[in-house]
Amino acid sequence: MKLIAPIIVLLLALTAPAFAQASFDTKARFAILMDEESGTVIFQKDADLPMEPASMAKLMTIAVVFNEVRAGRVKMNDEFFVSEHAWRTGGAASGGSTMFAELNSKISVENLIRSVIIQSGNDAAIVLAEGIAGSETSFAAMMNELAEDIGLEGSVFTNATGLPDPNMHVTARDLADLARYLIHDFPEYYHYFSEPEMEWNGIKQANRNSLVELGIGVDGLKTGHTEAAGYGSVISTDDGGRRLIAVVHGLKSMAERTEEGRKLITWGARAFERVAAYADGAVVAYANVYGGTSGSVGLVGEGEIALYLPRGSRKCLGASVVYTGPLMPPVNAGDKVAELRVFCDEQLVQTAPLFAAETVEQGDIVRRATDALKQLALGWL
Repeated sequence: MKLIAPIIVLLLALTAPAFAQASFDTKARFAILMDEESGTVIFQKDADLPMEPASMAKLMTIAVVFNEVRAGRVKMNDEFFVSEHAWRTGGAASGGSTMFAELNSKISVENLIRSVIIQSGNDAAIVLAEGIAGSETSFAAMMNELAEDIGLEGSVFTNATGLPDPNMHVTARDLADLARYLIHDFPEYYHYFSEPEMEWNGIKQANRNSLVELGIGVDGLKTGHTEAAGYGSVISTDDGGRRLIAVVHGLKSMAERTEEGRKLITWGARAFERVAAYADGAVVAYANVYGGTSGSVGLVGEGEIALYLPRGSRKCLGASVVYTGPLMPPVNAGDKVAELRVFCDEQLVQTAPLFAAETVEQGDIVRRATDALKQLALGWL
């Protein structure tokens, strides 16, 4: 008999004070605000709908390059060749953002990285892709492989630049998770994102992320724009005592992108107070396990789970744990198996991943038969 795994929802009674989400809205069509340390989502607007990434796709290009450097397959002082494809597709003649790399020249990996981050150089991104994988197509396969490893479930990459392609798409949530990955896993390279300018081939260009220069604590990460997608940016700041990551996209102008990004990141830094709901390792709930050595497994956060309460407003907090279950053994400790969802007035305002607290192996035949009868009985109810 084939068992159908339903979506199971566990309602929780939290001991932390209740709250109402502070009033906030944005002109951005897509938006998300995330706590970098915990991954908790504080604000979201169509964060899981597909959207064209534009040059924000270059964050995945940079992630692949950083991985290659960390693995020792690429060195910062390696020099890559500027092909005609890179020069013609991403150079000055293309009309897009460019490093102004000279045809048939060689450029160090470090300077190519700086150009991709600071200047959004399309030519630099293509040179990196060809230097590492031989072609953009092969490099895009590496991008998608890493995206899967990171857990970006709503993204497909087809090139290194973010130039329009109907088959390429991301979500605001995936871009925030990608930014979190870059910040967490490669802190030694994060300083590139806040460099104010870069000069190459006698041409000086300012960091395209104008928020870096506003003095509000923003130190990254990437902007993007196409005619079809509008203007967007991935932003981060540690102002206000914690690091936040924001994504806004689908805006009408550079000025609107700057203002909406500033408003969202400032609101997140100033409007909330942090309240610890569950300590590191504390069990939030239990998920059923079918045919395991134990009939359930504890669910824990990735470290401490914190709630962010709007200052002066503590009303209406509710929460649930959602997972597809029952879980099938083996369930390994550390597996991501559920999600904590926090609501205010029935509106989802925060999410946080939950992980198996311990390993549950497959049970003996008696245990599996007993659980099968339980499932059959539940099916009749």
